[in-house]
Amino acid sequence: MNRRVGQRSLMSGWIRLPLWATTLAMAVAWGAVAGEDSPAELTPVGNPLAPGMMKLIAEEMQAGLKHRAIEANFSRFQNYLGWKLDSTKGHGGNSEVKGYCRLSWYDHLLRNPMQAPAEAEEFTRLLHQALLGEHEGLDRALALARSKMDCPARGPGEYVSPTSPEEALEAVQRALCGAQQGHRAALAPLTKAEIAELSRSLLPVFVTQVNSGHTLSQRPTGRRVCGILEKLDRNALFAAADALVPLADLVLLEQLRALPEPEDGDDAAVVPGATGRLVRRLVTPSGTIVVGGSGKNVYQLDEMADVNVVIDLGGDDEYHEGTVSLKRPVLIVIDLGGDDLYRATQPGVQGAALLGVSILIDAAGNDVYQARDLAQGSALAGVGILIDREGDDSYVGVKRVQGHALGGLGLLVDRAGNDRYRGAMWTQGFGGPLGFGVLDDLDGEDHYYTGGLYYDSYEETPGYEGWGQGVGAGLRQSANGGIGVILDGGGDDVYEFDYMAHGGGYWLGLGFARDFGGNDRRLGATLKTFNGGTRTERRFQRFGTGFGCHYALGFCFDDEGDDTYDGTIMGLGFAWDCAVGALCDFGGNDQYLATGNSTQGNAGQAGLGILYDYEGDDVYKGYGQGNAPSNISYHTLPQCGGNFAFLVDYGGTDGYGCGAKNNTYNRRGSAGGFLVDRPGRKSETAQTPEPADKQTPSGS
Repeated sequence: MNRRVGQRSLMSGWIRLPLWATTLAMAVAWGAVAGEDSPAELTPVGNPLAPGMMKLIAEEMQAGLKHRAIEANFSRFQNYLGWKLDSTKGHGGNSEVKGYCRLSWYDHLLRNPMQAPAEAEEFTRLLHQALLGEHEGLDRALALARSKMDCPARGPGEYVSPTSPEEALEAVQRALCGAQQGHRAALAPLTKAEIAELSRSLLPVFVTQVNSGHTLSQRPTGRRVCGILEKLDRNALFAAADALVPLADLVLLEQLRALPEPEDGDDAAVVPGATGRLVRRLVTPSGTIVVGGSGKNVYQLDEMADVNVVIDLGGDDEYHEGTVSLKRPVLIVIDLGGDDLYRATQPGVQGAALLGVSILIDAAGNDVYQARDLAQGSALAGVGILIDREGDDSYVGVKRVQGHALGGLGLLVDRAGNDRYRGAMWTQGFGGPLGFGVLDDLDGEDHYYTGGLYYDSYEETPGYEGWGQGVGAGLRQSANGGIGVILDGGGDDVYEFDYMAHGGGYWLGLGFARDFGGNDRRLGATLKTFNGGTRTERRFQRFGTGFGCHYALGFCFDDEGDDTYDGTIMGLGFAWDCAVGALCDFGGNDQYLATGNSTQGNAGQAGLGILYDYEGDDVYKGYGQGNAPSNISYHTLPQCGGNFAFLVDYGGTDGYGCGAKNNTYNRRGSAGGFLVDRPGRKSETAQTPEPADKQTPSGS
């Protein structure tokens, strides 16, 4: 893992591409996953030309390979990836790479590296588009997620909104019952001994005993636990999540808000662990439902062990702890208003679960979420969902928080407000083995921070571990990675992140980051430590912003705005070791500031790295643009095909630190290195110039 990459530069020639204007003019395929609403009923999101742009970049790459007569090299690269996947299936063999927890969609994307960026663009667009759509959108998002997690497809859910507060309470009871049934079915394939092993080992092996993002301190135990996770009925886990969908219905929330409160002097419900006025205590076959009044309430949730549902009608409330595990496998919390405080030190809290199912819905207010590990829409072998509807909110946690999943589903959706997210490792849309983790902030000017606490595992470079903001990652010698996604709907956002972060895949995982609007700043290394102090390590960020590392794929998309991209080394559309990394910006005057080795559309050790920028006057600092070195030490040439790197910029007046000129076609490093600058398109008949094949010194 501790290996440096070098950098070399050469430049040459022009080529002709097929006409592409009709591609960009294609109507956006707002396409539906199985059973979703017709496209006309869905809100368009993102740059409407994005699907056409992804087809264009694929055509550009194919034409470049043909022009340099290296199509056969790329075919060997693609075949080599397939052979690696074929030869590492299952749990046996002597290779460090094994098939534990391998997902079919990951397998498909790595076998088809040229088409993978287009599939990634469509996936992120459809997922965000779905999550914009209230409870029926949540239903669509879960259907899309299950299709990527090797679960059977299902039709759309059928929802009838309640017409009275009592009907709303009945709907909550049905959701609770359905989640409990799904949870039991998910564990049914396991023996009692296996369930006990999960309960005993998940937290120490994957959280408390490890401070390194890429591996475990107990690798044999980790492999054994991951083998058990493969036996979980993931379809049943998703069925448990499906059962919770009606709780996100706005009509249901309004009906719950209309529940009558007792008159002063009337008897109110009494529940140990809860203070403040309570409206009702309802005992059902599935568990106890507690309804708090519109004033301030304090809920000591772990002291309310027999309570499975808390509904609060308003007020500035406090929620303490609230662990979800085999002791209380399902917990539903719905807060309908007020500036609330959620505070916990135990794991499995605030819409998170350890071997359980949990959902937290906060309808309004400026809320504060404070936790340590496994919190805020996260799951270990379960389902964790947190939906915050509005307000300027703050989320703070340490490990496996804020839309994280390992062996299940973790989802954090913040629908509005200027929000702050802070975590140290495995955060903000992270997918571990067999995990689908998503953070989607639909609107507002937001600030994301991951890292700043644990020193990185690369001895030769300074910095901190990050592992967040749309990262899917496996654990070396233990298991393949899952799917991690961070999406942001708009606003001028700031992203701080340390090593292995922001739209990246590691160790047979898939990572996705997409920002749909605003002038965004991706700062690379965090400015201060996790606790807010001065960094003891100098600012240095490694692997970030559209990267793939070790048989992985990572993607970063930005739809509009004048954006800045920073880092230090091995980022900004970078692939390393049988991997794919892509950064695609669809508009704006952008600055690519990372100047270290292997940044800005680079690849090494048999990789495909892509940086694509459409329109705008862009600035590329440093010398590394589009570089593909000829040397490979991890794999054997010519069998592995080589390295392939593309930096393609369309339109605008651009500046390149390597010395490339506008409207030129340049060779960078080996024949697989491309720096292509093309003029903007003003008509459907615009042509790409004929090859010029001229050499231009790179200055590196």
